[in-house]
Amino acid sequence: MRVAMLFYGILADLVVVVHAAFVGFVVIGMGAILVGIVLGRRWVRNFWFRVIHLAAIGIVVAQALAGVLCPLTILENYLRTKAGEATYPGSFVGHWAHELIFYDIPPAAFTPFYCLFGAAVLATIVFAPPRWPSRAGGEREVSPSQAPRRKAAPPP
Repeated sequence: MRVAMLFYGILADLVVVVHAAFVGFVVIGMGAILVGIVLGRRWVRNFWFRVIHLAAIGIVVAQALAGVLCPLTILENYLRTKAGEATYPGSFVGHWAHELIFYDIPPAAFTPFYCLFGAAVLATIVFAPPRWPSRAGGEREVSPSQAPRRKAAPPP
C-alpha cells in the first residue's frame, strides 16, 4: 500500500511538471513570439509552432469560458488523493498564483485574463502570420532571386 501511495505521489508530481511546462510554453512562447517579431526573426513565423501555440491557449480559453477545470488539475488532485496527500481547490494557475502572492484569487477571476491572452496570441497570428508549409515538407519562403522565371512569350 505504501509503495502504491508513493507511486501515485510521483505521478502527481509528474503531472505538475507537465502542467508547468504547458503554462511555460504558452506564456514564454508568447514572449518569444513578441520579441521575435520585433527583432525580425524568421523562426517566429514557423507554421507548426504558431498553430500549436494558438491551439494551446485556445484550449485554456475554451475551458475557462465553459467553467471547466483543467484536466491536468483534476488528474493531479486525483493522484494526490490516491497518494494520501493534500489537494488544492480551484485551478493550477490560481493555486500557484496564490502561493506566489499570498492572495486568495477565485479561479473565475482568471477567465478574463485567459481571454485577453488568447486574443493577444490571435493578434500575433493576424499581424505576423506564420508561413504556410509547402507540399515538399519545408516552409514556403522564396526570395525573388529564387523564384522561377517565366520565359517571355515569343513575338507573334
